[in-house]
Amino acid sequence: MSTKWRYPWWVGPVSWLGSIAIRAMGLTWRIERRGLDPSAGPLEAHGRCIFVFWHSRLVPLVYTHRGRGGAVLSSRHLDGEISARMLHHLGYVLGRGSSTRAGEQALRRMVGFADHARFLALTPDGPHGPVEVAKVGAVFIASRTGLPVIPVATSSSDSFALKSWDRMRLPRPFARVVVQFAPALHVPPGIADEELERWRLRIEAELKTLTAALRAELKEPS
Repeated sequence: MSTKWRYPWWVGPVSWLGSIAIRAMGLTWRIERRGLDPSAGPLEAHGRCIFVFWHSRLVPLVYTHRGRGGAVLSSRHLDGEISARMLHHLGYVLGRGSSTRAGEQALRRMVGFADHARFLALTPDGPHGPVEVAKVGAVFIASRTGLPVIPVATSSSDSFALKSWDRMRLPRPFARVVVQFAPALHVPPGIADEELERWRLRIEAELKTLTAALRAELKEPS
């Protein structure tokens, strides 16, 4: 490993404790799932897919989809390394890089994961924003794998916002947590660059609409 990617000794213990904390909190949540979750049943019946969701909404999904052999994209920054190791403890496969142009190699690795991962998971506004502005990574992967894109939103009856760039929402213990799956979007194979933007905007709009409706229903504070 190069010097650039050497991390402090405490990254390992912190990530391990983080995975335990998510499991412990998740056991107390009252989780309600709505819509079709392709990863919940046998692959023969449901098939593989690409889940997309806002970075601020990922914590409940990390818990609900743990141990299912999903592949996620994680940055090589320090916070990304902590998240990556935590996700590894929870049973995820990691693609390292970002969803920007600089992370094209990582996106291609995620395309490779499509052959054996039960699902791919992407935060199109990650890893560092802008908040709720989608990048083209999910469109790129969907176009090259043929996998459907499924927007997912989460909200809870009782949560607080972390002091992070995206104000990540963390449901409190014993909160009601709703996970809403939208109908699948089918990106055409091998689309041209100009079509990438149209599909990027469509995914962004679907996620904003889905998340806003769920927040309003559960009366989530701003």
